Amino acid sequence: MATTAKDLRGQTPDQLRERLAALKKESFNLRFQQATGQLENTARMRAVRRETARVLTVLNEKAAAAAKEV
Repeated sequence: MATTAKDLRGQTPDQLRERLAALKKESFNLRFQQATGQLENTARMRAVRRETARVLTVLNEKAAAAAKEV
């Protein structure tokens, strides 16, 4: 389930942190599957990595905007 940056910008920082935690957990599980030879969809690893980067980017944008307001 790929999420666009536009969709992510509409979420709260708490929702983004929850999404980030879920993505990190999925990334761990995918790496574990790959190490044991059970991974079938290798492209999912790349998708999860990119979505993690998107979430982190939006979180950083929101943090920068909050710091600028103060």
